[in-house]
Amino acid sequence: MSGRVPVTVRTARWCATHPGKAVVGWLVFLALCIGAGAAAGTNKGTFEDFWIGEAGRAEAMAAHSGLTPPPVEQVLVEAAAKGARPEAAAGEIRRRMTALAPVVVDVAAPVRSADGSALRIAVTLRGDRETAKKDVDALLAETAAVRADHPELRIEQTGSASISVAVNDKQGQDLQRTEMISLPVTFLILFVVFGAVLAAGIPVLLALSAFAGSVGLYGLASWVFPDAGGAALSAIFMLGMAVGVDYSLFYLKRVREERARTGGTLSHTAAVELAAATSGRAVVDSGLAVSLALAGLYVMDDVIFSSIATGSILVTLVAVVGSLTVLPAVLAKLGPRMDGRRLRRRAARNPQGARQEGRLWAALLRPVMRRPLLALVSGVVVTAALAAPALGMKLGTEGKETFPDSIPAVAAYDRLVRHFPSAGPAHLVLVRGDDPAAVLGRLAAATRGDALFAQDTVPVPRTAPDGRTALLALPVPYAQNSAEATESLAKLRGELLPAAVAGAGMETAVSGEIAGGLDYAAHQEKRLPWVIVFVSLAGLVVMYAAFRSPVLALLGTALNLAAVTVSWGILTLVFQGTWAEGLLGFESLGFVGSRTPLLVFGILVGLSTDYQIFVVSRIREAVRRGVPTRTAVVDGIAGSASVVTSAAVIMVSVFAAFLFIDRIEMKQLAVGLTAAVLFDAIVLRAVILPSAMALLGERCWWPRLPGAEPAREAVAAGGGRPRPVRA
Repeated sequence: MSGRVPVTVRTARWCATHPGKAVVGWLVFLALCIGAGAAAGTNKGTFEDFWIGEAGRAEAMAAHSGLTPPPVEQVLVEAAAKGARPEAAAGEIRRRMTALAPVVVDVAAPVRSADGSALRIAVTLRGDRETAKKDVDALLAETAAVRADHPELRIEQTGSASISVAVNDKQGQDLQRTEMISLPVTFLILFVVFGAVLAAGIPVLLALSAFAGSVGLYGLASWVFPDAGGAALSAIFMLGMAVGVDYSLFYLKRVREERARTGGTLSHTAAVELAAATSGRAVVDSGLAVSLALAGLYVMDDVIFSSIATGSILVTLVAVVGSLTVLPAVLAKLGPRMDGRRLRRRAARNPQGARQEGRLWAALLRPVMRRPLLALVSGVVVTAALAAPALGMKLGTEGKETFPDSIPAVAAYDRLVRHFPSAGPAHLVLVRGDDPAAVLGRLAAATRGDALFAQDTVPVPRTAPDGRTALLALPVPYAQNSAEATESLAKLRGELLPAAVAGAGMETAVSGEIAGGLDYAAHQEKRLPWVIVFVSLAGLVVMYAAFRSPVLALLGTALNLAAVTVSWGILTLVFQGTWAEGLLGFESLGFVGSRTPLLVFGILVGLSTDYQIFVVSRIREAVRRGVPTRTAVVDGIAGSASVVTSAAVIMVSVFAAFLFIDRIEMKQLAVGLTAAVLFDAIVLRAVILPSAMALLGERCWWPRLPGAEPAREAVAAGGGRPRPVRA
């Protein structure tokens, strides 16, 4: 067996002995990433990228025949005071909007609500939905001007374009606020952990630089995996802060530990190399685990998940590279200044502080190790109880009614639908064949008087220029995710439409917000088992590669799934009920966002494997020193307790900061990840993992016990200079 020094140690040695070159190289790398991304731009996904299932087929039929509905904005005029008359304002709106040609291609006559208290003016824009997002500001400015002239009226504008722009702007502002919260909180936690400004600042800087570099790389990658409207940016920041800070934390704490082990006589350069032989390798294994788990999102064959996976993998890999290169250089260069005066004084007063902390955790683990079977059963029972609500999880898709009412365009949409039920979601029915308009006419007649369909307008088919394709919009007077909306789609697809085309041999498909959401959820449900299989196998492979033990690989996979199911259970408890609305600032929709469980699964498996690798690596180190596995479990968990607990606290602070984003899917993601990290740190790491390993004993390492660590022994023997060792 060759004692060849690992590449992590060789890289750390070079960077530690050439810190200036390493730092410059890192800055050049970041500049190239950012510059290349800026030069390439970001490739936005097209509408075709979002087409899924029958709804996607209907969208394709509409696009190919020129029947795609144009973007429409609605201006709602209501009397805010008694006696106020909205007609004059409606006329002014029509004149102003008509003057915006060619941006505006049509302005419809005002339509009065059934109770006579409101008017709506439909304004049709040029181009498609993306063009409308760029043009809608001009319309909003005119609406605001009319509103200022008529304070006695409530004048508001809403529509897909205005809602989309407002939601994205609001999320961007919320994300900036999240950054302003998470950065100082993370720095404060690190300062408490390290007791020095430099030591606290370096992990934050590394995380931010990883975020910046990966955003640039993401621009390049978007030409292979298109960007889904900026969905990946929040994930990049969230995961970048989490893993970037964690990897630095693990590395820096290990450097201090190595120096403390020798009473401070070991040089910082030598301590960096020793840390590279242990924590450096664990960082690589962890980065691989996180990346492979996130790669499972590609299996969904969905542009949103693909863009999130791409950005998250990039920021993880950039954080790994930074941890193995520029971090050792900075640590070696700054040397004792990393410790700070307060820490040096504290260490002088209490040189056994770290050992006392280890003894505290050993005491906490003592009951678990004394009765491991009871502890394991108790941990499994707690896990099952927390995960059980997931069996009743209901999924729904994000729609206009799920966005916060604090956005004016969203609140205006709610009022518009109350006055005009036909302005809500609609089924878009596409028919291709001979005389399609006649078929759709029969279909429209079949919906008259049916409470599942809006009755305040008479649907009229639109026929394509080729005469063989037609479209009919059937409005639904219910929210997109309501049971009534789902029932109306089932009746349309399963009963009304087949009856209308019976014997005509026509091609049919139904799209719209309701159909698109349900087809999207069905697509996810179909793909989810494959994602679970892929990610679980990836976790198995990484754990086996890290420890060469199928037993530990299986145990790690079981712990990952436990963390995920607990997270799903808590998501169901929190967001399908109303008890937490005031606490977390949301309005319950009675369901969990259809994308949330899968995102939680992909991110959690990576992060859970991350923790396991660091903890089990410390246990293996003790076993390699000849310590029995049962004792090594206590030594390893107690020895890593401080750093892993600090990492968990930082991750919780990063994830919890996303609760301040006023979008329910982001709140759900924040709650799911926060709950899982806490459960991982408290139950899995302190109860289930040690009790399971205690019961397994030496069988943990089957088929053979780990031997000595050649690289680390070489570093220690060489005073910090790794040398090849022959066995």
